[in-house]
Amino acid sequence: MPPMFFSCWIFLLLFSCNSGNKGQDREGTGDKAVSISFEKLDSIQIDFLGIPVVHDIDPSSRKVLFMDNKEFSPEIHVADFEGKILASFLKSGDSPDSYGGLMSTLRIRDENTFLVYGYNGFMVYDFEGTLKSQVMLDDFEVPSTNWINMGFGMEKLGNRYVYINLEKPPFTSQEFKEFQLLSWLNPENGEKEPFIQFPESSVFRNGNYFFPKSWFPVYTLEEGRIHIVFGSDPVIYEFEKQPPYSLISTIPLNLPDYSQFKGSDHPKDGRLFGMGMISGRIENIKKIGGFFIVAYFPGYNSLDTEAHFENKSLAESTLFRERMQKKYPARIGILDSLGNLINDFVPEGLVANSMLIRNGELWMQEKPDEEVERDYFRLFRVGLKVNEPYNNDD
Repeated sequence: MPPMFFSCWIFLLLFSCNSGNKGQDREGTGDKAVSISFEKLDSIQIDFLGIPVVHDIDPSSRKVLFMDNKEFSPEIHVADFEGKILASFLKSGDSPDSYGGLMSTLRIRDENTFLVYGYNGFMVYDFEGTLKSQVMLDDFEVPSTNWINMGFGMEKLGNRYVYINLEKPPFTSQEFKEFQLLSWLNPENGEKEPFIQFPESSVFRNGNYFFPKSWFPVYTLEEGRIHIVFGSDPVIYEFEKQPPYSLISTIPLNLPDYSQFKGSDHPKDGRLFGMGMISGRIENIKKIGGFFIVAYFPGYNSLDTEAHFENKSLAESTLFRERMQKKYPARIGILDSLGNLINDFVPEGLVANSMLIRNGELWMQEKPDEEVERDYFRLFRVGLKVNEPYNNDD
């Protein structure tokens, strides 16, 4: 076992105690099996009736930003770590201090303010909803695609933020070759600078056609590096954070029973768009304690893929979809820095893709109860726990 790996174990053992996750142990030491899993270390319970979309958590100011999951007039809510909602206000619509439309999740800036990247520019509000500053966007276009979700949004690096490129997505081989996947955002002057293209080794450079968002990047930042996964392609690409953004390494993800869509050779393939719902995809990636934490949907196997496209009645389609949801839940893979899979499991009671790291802490949202509507929601600070080796002969 490499010394670095062993030192990470010691660090994590000091960091955690018990875990309720059950997974597949993938690594061993001689005749002893080991694994690393999640444990809930702390929680925040906020009384709220509805479906919240958590935008940001800040351990320094002890604030939580979330919104109603409403298409029209969603309210912004500010809560503290004791679960008390401190303020609620509307900033959408046609008011003079409106952000217009959201381009990313809200981001807490400091003890007193948060940042909105919206149609009307970079807007800074205090926690009572007062607009403090506005910088118009240098080159605004209505985004072609977006994803507002806990654990996904602008990530700060220096005085700028890294975010996905919201320009027209690629479809043809030439567009995939030229498309830049991320953008530098500068809230001080409203400028946007796209960067990072698909490496030549990427499946998206194979000349085939792909469904929308098949390439949708998820990423995490580390000092000197940007770790990024291109949607359905189970590979971590490590880039330098400085121009010319050289590719440092590629780390294939050995995820169990992962069903990867490698494209179609015909742009009008009748199954092309339907594959978006059933193909494997990486939905979030974080790095903590020297380990990569990957949230992913494994995708249907070949038999279920064929069954998905069979003609069905409405009732048959509903039953099939419900059965598939139970058969293919979102999963978590924990891998070492070389991509070796340490553990793979369904996170018990947690939304897999909600992983958010702030101040070195990993936070996740509790999974809603499918049977009973709750009048509250909970956020958990999650740690990694090394399950001590045991003898297989015992």
